[in-house]
Amino acid sequence: MQSHPSRTGIVILALLTAVLCQVAPGQDAQAKDAETRETKGLPPRLTPGDYETHVQAGAVTIAAEFKGHSVPTPETVFSTEDYVVVEVGLFGPPEARLKLSYEDFSLRIDGKKTPSPAEPYVLVFKSLKDPDWSPPVPAESKSKTSLGTGGKGDSGSTPAVVHVPIEVQRPMEQRVQKASLPEGERPLPAAGLIFFQHRGKTERIHSLELIYTGPAGKANITLQP
Repeated sequence: MQSHPSRTGIVILALLTAVLCQVAPGQDAQAKDAETRETKGLPPRLTPGDYETHVQAGAVTIAAEFKGHSVPTPETVFSTEDYVVVEVGLFGPPEARLKLSYEDFSLRIDGKKTPSPAEPYVLVFKSLKDPDWSPPVPAESKSKTSLGTGGKGDSGSTPAVVHVPIEVQRPMEQRVQKASLPEGERPLPAAGLIFFQHRGKTERIHSLELIYTGPAGKANITLQP
């Protein structure tokens, strides 16, 4: 005779399955919340007028200031050769909240037909530089003399690849992450950095237009290069 599982066993198995199904999404949500909390943004300035320029988008005021290749954080200012940076602040009526995302922004440089979309802050990490850190000078460079090179530099040598130590790189990345524009629904005012790929010299830029298309509406903000 074939045995069948008891009714109690079936109920216990169903309960365990339900609990496991609930735990996995909960863990994913907690991990996502933790990552979101890491991106705190910059302290908003007192008023939109404290930024270089500002415009209205519905009930929200969007303020912005072009930072060039500088990456300002509360602790220090880094730099990047591959991206340009815009600091934005969003202000609204009392107790206002707004869903924020870097994807709501793009930057038109010198009137180009297609504006550059904002990029995730993680892409900036590989080109970050700390002005307070410089690579150590190799011992062999110190020992060379003009006699050994005939009074000329060794033009045939290949420059050594410089790797930034992890103890220098990691704090830089964490500070830039925290200074970036927060993601998700946030209380206003809120502020942070957004990044656009541009390797050219900022001195050669003639016009800049920050474009916002998001939950607050649409706005075009003229920036000073």
